[in-house]
Amino acid sequence: MGLSEIISLLSGVALFLFGMALMGDGLKKVSGDKLEPVLFNLTGTPLKGLLLGTGVTAVIQSSSATSVMVVGFVNSGMMKVKQAIPVILGAILGTSITGWIVCLSYVGGPGELETLLSTATLTGIVAIIGILLRMFGKSVTKHHIGDIMMGFVVLMSGMSMMSGSVGGLGESAGFQALLTGMSNPIAGIMVGILFSIVLQSASAAVGIVQALSLTGVMSLDIALPLLMGISIGASMPVLLSALGAGTAGKRTAASYLVATFSGVMTCASVLYIADSIFRFEWMGTIMNPFSLAAVNTILRLCMLCVLAPFTDILEAAVEIIIPDKQNVSSHPVLRLEERFIAHPALAIGQSRTIICDMAKETLEGLRDAVMLITKYSDEGYARIEEMENRGDHYEDVLGTYLVKLTGQELTARQGREVSIFLHTLSDYERISDHALNIARNAKEIHEKRIDFSDVAVEEMKVMTSAVLETLRMTVNAFIGSDLDLASQVEPLEEVVDDICDTMKLNHVDRLQKGQCTLEHGFVFNDLITNFERVSDHCSNIAVALIELESGYFDTHEYLGKVRERRSDEFMKTYETYHAKYNI
Repeated sequence: MGLSEIISLLSGVALFLFGMALMGDGLKKVSGDKLEPVLFNLTGTPLKGLLLGTGVTAVIQSSSATSVMVVGFVNSGMMKVKQAIPVILGAILGTSITGWIVCLSYVGGPGELETLLSTATLTGIVAIIGILLRMFGKSVTKHHIGDIMMGFVVLMSGMSMMSGSVGGLGESAGFQALLTGMSNPIAGIMVGILFSIVLQSASAAVGIVQALSLTGVMSLDIALPLLMGISIGASMPVLLSALGAGTAGKRTAASYLVATFSGVMTCASVLYIADSIFRFEWMGTIMNPFSLAAVNTILRLCMLCVLAPFTDILEAAVEIIIPDKQNVSSHPVLRLEERFIAHPALAIGQSRTIICDMAKETLEGLRDAVMLITKYSDEGYARIEEMENRGDHYEDVLGTYLVKLTGQELTARQGREVSIFLHTLSDYERISDHALNIARNAKEIHEKRIDFSDVAVEEMKVMTSAVLETLRMTVNAFIGSDLDLASQVEPLEEVVDDICDTMKLNHVDRLQKGQCTLEHGFVFNDLITNFERVSDHCSNIAVALIELESGYFDTHEYLGKVRERRSDEFMKTYETYHAKYNI
């Protein structure tokens, strides 16, 4: 095998890998935001996990990509290791579909029909359709379908180059001696492992073995150990992806290696022990690309059948290999997965979960801050400070994450969701700031022993009740994506504004009558201002939620029209809350 053949082989491998990646990316994009959530949401039972792992891997053409997604699910707390293992077993089987796609590059024959269905004809037709869709398609989906087709063409071209480069090896005595050495199962498995690790792709490694089978000197007893080793070596990309993961994520990645290694060792032990006893003549069968694809699928199916009943044992094994770490942080923001940036649907789902956590803590923080006004404690004040710091942390980490996400190719709705999340995130952080301001006012009231008049105390109770209901309604509407509830926030926010105006006028009146002092007035006005700002931010969040569903993207214009029109429903809701919170 000369230098030109080696270069041709490497070029073919490069084209194969690029074509496979292009196909996988196109398939993921065509599936939109449905594929990854389906993988996460429908893994409730081991059987569903197996089927989905197989199906998703067959679609995206990569067991490593599926497994890396699953590592992200587990590392983020969305899935347990026990749920992930069946998905990974399914991925081990699903990746064998690439071998059958590769077989298309060997279709052809001397007849007219065979020539019409040959690789060159098929590739040419697909290439023409793909480039037309890519260049002239008006929708993004058509562009992605074009990418899939062009990826297929590149993959087929790579296989043709690989096949052509190794065509003369069948006559080489050195190559035949090398293959004979690999008939030793241990040697063959080790070569397969090394092969798969170097290429970082089991599909590419299997493709090269299929190309080598065209030499006509590769028998089953040579090919089978190579396929076994390739399946083990495919775990390397998954292990590398888990380097920055937590304990659960690393265990999930390790389960791929444990599963493939134990599956291969079990199948190999049974086969070669039986062969030593019964001397299977079919082990000397000369292989071709089609029979290799079949053997690869059967091998992986056997591994799946062997391992599927023992997921609990696999989980226990990885727990022993990777023990628990002490003092692991449980801060919810740390659940954000950088691995999901490449999968916007998952990243957006994670972001929404974190913002919902933030919303709940914001409501809890405001409720605790209000309690400090009448029942102050240093412990309660420290808790509010901690919650405000957490709110800042939420905004910093999640804001950075969402900005990274904007660099991905997003659908129109995904783009709106990211924009709304960035907007909403800031509002929740500001509410936590105002909660801390209220706690500081409560601390001043306690330290200076300020006593408000009975009338002022009653007014403050009405105000706090109205604002807490506004925030509670906003949080519930956001978490539940409840537009009807969100539409009630603006009428209540106007009632809060009316309460604020009335309280300020009443306070001025009390000052003039000598019932309150200026010192009372500063604290009292600060409280009113903070409560009013909280209700304003609630209005912003509710409007953002309505914007997301309606496609309306100008908050001020939207609010202006709502107030201008004053629909019967709006006025009815406003009057209801006005009567409920009347001072």
